[in-house]
Amino acid sequence: MRYASTLVLGAILTAGIAFARPQPADEQPDVSAEVKASRDAARQFGGALKEALQQAIKTGGPTNGIAVCHDQAGQIAADLGSKLDMIIGRTSLKTRNPGNAPDNWELAVLKQFEARKAQGEPADKLEFFAVIEDDQGQKTFRYMKAIPTGALCLACHGDKLDPEVDAKLKALYPNDTARGFKEGDLRGAFTIAKPLP
Repeated sequence: MRYASTLVLGAILTAGIAFARPQPADEQPDVSAEVKASRDAARQFGGALKEALQQAIKTGGPTNGIAVCHDQAGQIAADLGSKLDMIIGRTSLKTRNPGNAPDNWELAVLKQFEARKAQGEPADKLEFFAVIEDDQGQKTFRYMKAIPTGALCLACHGDKLDPEVDAKLKALYPNDTARGFKEGDLRGAFTIAKPLP
């Protein structure tokens, strides 16, 4: 599981995906605090990743930046998730790390994001949240925020990669599909989950 949290919460989310039931509007909990906290968590996670990438690229070029995503991104997510009592991760329709593959709920949201972007919504404004209830009655708040492809991303995710970058990516990620992006494309999304009382 790509999320950095307990196996119990992982089981809750898995059950929630399999047995999620829509709730009538009058039974839905007020999740405004969770939305605000999730937006802030996505901003913090994205900021920490970008800062680490920029520093790595500055000191060792794009191949050095690959190490940030490969070796540090999961720990950054785990540390922030532990601090905020959330499960924090990244996912995409075109993954590089198979551990970041979307679950069924995330897959549906990512497809919705692509459709909304195709209708003219800016990628940096796309977000979605819902409360999922599993078959045990446990409610989990889930949130996703789109990640647009920035100029910084293109050195490793664009359609023309430096041969050294290409070789390192092939060595680390033999089943990589996270290529061919252009600036402004939907690169993926931050994904956050938090059990509700």
